[in-house]
Amino acid sequence: MTTPQAPREDDTLTVLYDGGCPLCRREIAHVQGLAQRQGDAGLCFVDISADAACDADERAALLARFHVQRGDGTRLDGAAAFVAMWQRLPGWRWLARLARLPGAMPLLEAGYRGFLRVRPAMQQLARRWEPTPGLSRHLERELRSDHAGETGAVFIYRGIAAVARWRGQRGDAELLAFAQRHGQAEAEHLRLVEEWLPRHRRSRLLGPWRLAGWLTGALPALAGARAVHATIAAVETFVDRHYQQQVDHIATHGAPEGLLPLLLRCQADECHHRDEAAALAAAAGPLSWPLRAWCAVVGNGSAAAVVLARRI
Repeated sequence: MTTPQAPREDDTLTVLYDGGCPLCRREIAHVQGLAQRQGDAGLCFVDISADAACDADERAALLARFHVQRGDGTRLDGAAAFVAMWQRLPGWRWLARLARLPGAMPLLEAGYRGFLRVRPAMQQLARRWEPTPGLSRHLERELRSDHAGETGAVFIYRGIAAVARWRGQRGDAELLAFAQRHGQAEAEHLRLVEEWLPRHRRSRLLGPWRLAGWLTGALPALAGARAVHATIAAVETFVDRHYQQQVDHIATHGAPEGLLPLLLRCQADECHHRDEAAALAAAAGPLSWPLRAWCAVVGNGSAAAVVLARRI
């Protein structure tokens, strides 16, 4: 077997690609694999999005279209750049030969320009399917449900506070303080979870979660403080179990550094909210059957919301 000879330095072809584009990352990963199997030392790769040597104007121009750079410093872009790269790759050289046929290059360039028009939409779609760096698919789904849940929790307390302000009585002043204190904790949980979960990986049902959360707080607030406390106890009882499932998963399968302490902190706060609310609800004796039924609906609704948030 003849060992491939390394190309001369002036034959080196440098592929200049956008490492911030999920489409480019997948394509270049495939191309790099082909080049490594061939042992072609004349094909190099530079991520322009992370290249500090480029000034802003040059980077913008290079990111707008695909480029390759020859060993003599000259550059090709668009369809011509793809053809130059295909010539170096096993299994792709036939495409380069087809590109030499009369009229082929203008067609390829027109096709590439058409791709550039739909590229932003394709990038957005591809990012939705990319895993979050450092997170397994399972943990990403769980964090999406956590984010949706904390969003709902923030709006639960906003609903309680809105009714308490509207009623404006002394007892409702105490309820308002309860809602504001717990709402601040939930808002902090939401902020911390958002640091782990990119915007494009969050639930697409955040609007309904906000509305459902606000109504879950406002409706019992209309019935009084005891109904609110019983509702919060029911919600937080489920949330405690939900966080514990994630903690148990991490104990078995591991997780990126810092995630477990975050979940434990959130769980501890939710347990405190549950215990405080349960004690206030029980202070006046056993709950009425309508209130018990409402709490069952709230608990089951929270479980159903988690299932949806994991998937949508």
